[in-house]
Amino acid sequence: MANGSLLGILSGSGLEKKLADALDLDSAESVVCETPFGPPSGAIVRGSYRGTPIAVLSRHGDGHLLSPAAVPYRANIFALKSLGCTHIVAFGATGSLRDEVEPGDLVICDQLIDRTEGRPRTFYEHAAVHAEFAEPFCPVLRRWLHDAGTMIDGVRVHASGCYVCIQGPSFSTRAESNLYRAWGADVVGMTALPEARLAREAEIAYALVALPTDYDCWRTRGERDEDSLLAEIIGNLNRAADASMALLTAALGDIDALQRTPSPAHTALARAIWSDKSQIDPTEIERLRPLWGRYF
Repeated sequence: MANGSLLGILSGSGLEKKLADALDLDSAESVVCETPFGPPSGAIVRGSYRGTPIAVLSRHGDGHLLSPAAVPYRANIFALKSLGCTHIVAFGATGSLRDEVEPGDLVICDQLIDRTEGRPRTFYEHAAVHAEFAEPFCPVLRRWLHDAGTMIDGVRVHASGCYVCIQGPSFSTRAESNLYRAWGADVVGMTALPEARLAREAEIAYALVALPTDYDCWRTRGERDEDSLLAEIIGNLNRAADASMALLTAALGDIDALQRTPSPAHTALARAIWSDKSQIDPTEIERLRPLWGRYF
């Protein structure tokens, strides 16, 4: 990360307390942001970890009151961009679609399948902006995280994985779960989109660490009662959350790795604005200036 860079962290289910304990940010302050898309999920905690500027936002808000479809994804990404965020590492609980992806593992995702409905998926509603999204996750951030994962004992980190994002809030049917397996998906979750797509439109390098808490319903669970199953899922989430914090702190020990290689996401809009710029409403340019202002 170059001088002036800011690492954003989007935390998912069950991570808020562990993240606060793991980082214990220096000079931490709570920042309340307003955006053209309304308020973000909550206040953003900004501080530093061993000299690295960091901004943390809980995706589901205080008390986990926001369901996946209700998360204000545009406001979240816009707020982080407005604060100067250049990179985002996101975390999210998922179900595993593969025998080899065991609950408690970590998956540094490399591909996405979108099965969401009705979620606003672009900032640019009054211009034609077509950002490349063939590789939805930043390869520089992914490599940085995976290299850190090789230094952690007792944690299995998968270097790649395809995440299918469903609408929720209910989980998949068994037929859907098997369909996703047939499509080549490795994990299933509800929050990676439109988050990753919006980060690309904001020219923020974005990587996602998936935390499998259980095998999705494609794999039968026998005659186990619901209470024991829930206890196992919570235990797996805690184990994966601890592993993800170990991964993050290990990666932050070598922040120079991000400084050496620029992310392709940082120029995502260079050839993406297809509209005649002279005909775009000046008020719209100003409204979205933190995102695309440097191209006008």
